[in-house]
Amino acid sequence: MANCFKTCLLIDDNYIDNFVTRKILEASSFAEKIIVVRTATEAINALRDGSIRPDVIFLDVRMPMMGGFEFLEEYENIDIDNKSGIKIFMLSSSLDPLDMRKSSDNKYITQFIHKPLTQKALEELCP
Repeated sequence: MANCFKTCLLIDDNYIDNFVTRKILEASSFAEKIIVVRTATEAINALRDGSIRPDVIFLDVRMPMMGGFEFLEEYENIDIDNKSGIKIFMLSSSLDPLDMRKSSDNKYITQFIHKPLTQKALEELCP
């Protein structure tokens, strides 16, 4: 797989999950650039000020302070270039059917993906 995306933003508070996901993304050449942030607040601020311009986002559901769904509420209210072209994948270990339903009902979520991310799952995400 050769760089399906230019910039991938990974938003997850768990260091181990970030390490594993990043290694899988790098090994598959999924994106030219991979940026990892550990809080949704940091991601919102970076998106708002334009310091990060992703074309794909992997978003964890459960994080302290601001979870994935709260991130999406804030994301709704920020003005960024190509917002409609950014693919957001909810990446979570949650088995809660409500989380899956909420993600499928959200206009910004492209797909709900269960952790851990796999090479096979990535291959299915490339346009």
